[in-house]
Amino acid sequence: MASKQQYFDLSNYKEEILKGNTSFLSRAITLGESTLDAHRQHIQELLLELMPHTGTSIRVGVSGIPGAGKSTLIESLGTYLIEKFHLKVAVLAIDPTSELNHGSILGDKTRMELLSRSDQAFIRPSPSQSNLGGVTRNTREAVYLCEAAGYDVILIETVGVGQSETAVQSMVDFFMMLQIVGGGDDLQAIKRGIYEHIDLLVVHKADQDQINQARKEAANFKKMFSLFPPKESQWIPQAMSCSSLDKTGIDQLWETLLEYKKQTQSSGYFQKKRTDQKIAWYQELQQEQLNRFLRTHPKLKIGMDQIQAEMIVKNHSPLEASKQLEQLLTALFSKT
Repeated sequence: MASKQQYFDLSNYKEEILKGNTSFLSRAITLGESTLDAHRQHIQELLLELMPHTGTSIRVGVSGIPGAGKSTLIESLGTYLIEKFHLKVAVLAIDPTSELNHGSILGDKTRMELLSRSDQAFIRPSPSQSNLGGVTRNTREAVYLCEAAGYDVILIETVGVGQSETAVQSMVDFFMMLQIVGGGDDLQAIKRGIYEHIDLLVVHKADQDQINQARKEAANFKKMFSLFPPKESQWIPQAMSCSSLDKTGIDQLWETLLEYKKQTQSSGYFQKKRTDQKIAWYQELQQEQLNRFLRTHPKLKIGMDQIQAEMIVKNHSPLEASKQLEQLLTALFSKT
């Protein structure tokens, strides 16, 4: 017997999220992770209601190779912001999804044990679902949901896969990358995909006897950044050393972020980037709607299935099949 579709109370969700109810916030993010058309419709209706209450946070992307200490740094920074400035901090942590069993460990909340105990913090691990770019399909939606729930700082921890870690920059105001002490040329392999996007490079794990080496490496990176062509933001990427273990450099990191925000707001770039984020979101929704249309249009679906079947039976090349699809689209949708 088919189960009844669960009732979605839009007004209740809106009211509870605006009150900062983390249970409803988590459920809304889960709804956004669903691929069911009904769930996608629900989350978009909810976001429409919540949009007037968004846009007030600072959005920060945190990337870096696995083992660079992203979760540790985020916990130290989040705890610092809560204890010193009484800010509300949301963490959206993306965990890699297995290609074999499609599962994810989702262990970031466990690694941020101290931060997770704070009532001012919200930590949400999500599976990457094999999406490239270090973030999930619904990360952007989760950002807006967290803003509506009243979070002042939203930290997005990417998967940490290297060169493809650039999608997050279209969702955040400030993008930082972590590099471990002694990593040296390890960054060379990924710099072309990330250097033009990062605003701050943190030489992390600058603990005790590694402090001097970390400072030296940070100074070298800073010199290198000064030789790069100017970014559109006119912000010269900064580099600094930091130790989450010894709690050194966390205050400087936050001050750098605030300086970036002040400079880019003054120049108008901050708002321009927010506008670019809206355009990127619209394009994602546009693609989602087109894909849904392709799946549900009866004549188009039958035609595409037939083209694929003929490609196999008649040994057509994919290029020939693509040409047939173009002819089908023209026949179905061209003006007469």
